[in-house]
Amino acid sequence: MKNNFTFLLISFFIVQFVIAQTSVEKWVNGQVTTNVISPLEGINITNTSNKIMVVSDGYGHFSILAKEGDILSFSAINYEFLRKFINRQEFTIGSIAVDLTPKSIVLNEVIVNKNSNISAENLGIIPKDQVKLTTAERRLQTAGDFKPIHLLGLLGGMLAVDPILNAINGRTKMLKKELSIEKKEFLMIKLENLFEDKYYIETLKIPEGLIKGFQYYCIENVDFARSLNEKNKTISMFLIVAMASEFNKNQKSDKK
Repeated sequence: MKNNFTFLLISFFIVQFVIAQTSVEKWVNGQVTTNVISPLEGINITNTSNKIMVVSDGYGHFSILAKEGDILSFSAINYEFLRKFINRQEFTIGSIAVDLTPKSIVLNEVIVNKNSNISAENLGIIPKDQVKLTTAERRLQTAGDFKPIHLLGLLGGMLAVDPILNAINGRTKMLKKELSIEKKEFLMIKLENLFEDKYYIETLKIPEGLIKGFQYYCIENVDFARSLNEKNKTISMFLIVAMASEFNKNQKSDKK
């Protein structure tokens, strides 16, 4: 009876371990090639499960966060669209290879319209609901962000080394700092396009020479930054009035 209980207990933990291993995402490396030109640069690769998108580099290499059973889509304007299922063997070794087929495009007439809104999404090259990564986000994704869960890979012989090394040598910390700066730069651009200098000077009573400093003061506010990202001008205007009042009070206090 005791032996049967021990056997069931061991079986339970083995099943739980297998399930955990197959459901945990990890970095999967790959290369995109073709029988015409090898390798391929600038191919859009999207994980249809988590909506993360990356682009192949000059050697056709890419790295994407995925788990066993995920489907990757490969798209480019000159190649046939392809979906690739990540099987157990590919997920275990953390590497896949994909060959794309060139397609022929016949153009009867080309019309150039300077006002047209042409993009890869409008042309159907990449899905509209995918997550777009900025340059800083792609660098951080490639380097990997070490988390304690990565140590589970030791149990299955699939430990991701790069995230650990980058955490030790400080590269991950540096890339996170670059990402933070990039996000603030994007927020500044949005804020600069939202209000004219006249609004700061006449309505908010911000001295002209302090407008830039006030803008940096604003984007440090979490709620205001969220309203900018959500393009909610009503909330942005409500919050910026309160921040202008506080900012002006601080300026007067500093002069005393």
